[in-house]
Amino acid sequence: MRLHAQCHVSYRVEVPTAAIAKLQVLGSDDQHVVSEALTLSPGARLTPLVESGGARWLIGEVAGEFEIGYRAVVDMLPRWTAPADARQHDWSELDPETLSFLLPSRFCPSDKFGRFAAREFGAFATGGERIAAILDWIHTKVDYVHGVSDAETTAERTFVDRAGVCRDFTHLGITLARAVGIPARAVAAYAHQLAPPDFHAVMEIYVGGRWWLIDPTQLAPPGGLIRIVHGRDAADIAFLTTAGMAEQIAVTVSVSELAGRAAA
Repeated sequence: MRLHAQCHVSYRVEVPTAAIAKLQVLGSDDQHVVSEALTLSPGARLTPLVESGGARWLIGEVAGEFEIGYRAVVDMLPRWTAPADARQHDWSELDPETLSFLLPSRFCPSDKFGRFAAREFGAFATGGERIAAILDWIHTKVDYVHGVSDAETTAERTFVDRAGVCRDFTHLGITLARAVGIPARAVAAYAHQLAPPDFHAVMEIYVGGRWWLIDPTQLAPPGGLIRIVHGRDAADIAFLTTAGMAEQIAVTVSVSELAGRAAA
């Protein structure tokens, strides 16, 4: 499947301030960037950096009213769900980077969920079975509702409220996976067939010797999720971070399917 993803963001700042943007598609085994274009208004004085830490960084300074536009054509290869028999790894088998995604983070306090996770999901024999059970629990127990959460909402709050949006579903899924000893990380994505279109927060889990991409909300087909950035939680995957206050003017995202054969 060949997809065309694009976004346009515009903001206003009162005084020039340092900024980081993460909008560009990551290349990987299952998504190949065919072409792309980045446009910056004069107020967005951002410079691309070499890919690092699961993202392609734009870093620099923004001033006044500024705009960032990005579009990419991406070939998506077939993507599968983690099989039920996917093995959960002993920690001693994991490299340091993967191990880091076992630790609690700002929005994912997995250390507070050990007892609950062990009681609810500890009886399952494999990592794949545990992840399936976690996703089923979230789908059954948590409602997708706008306005319940905000930018400060943690997985602990979502667990109590039993409601939230994609970011909250992802934080709760990551937290429960880490609580049972499975590495999990947050992913920002362009999502085909997501309604309404927006930047979409999903997650990846590490079992069976590889990372598997999962949408805990079940709102977008996994094969149409185009990875932008991964990190510990929402603090790492925001599409724009500024040192000073920034006022949002507009954010638009769209993903459409193009004619053409995906790269082999």
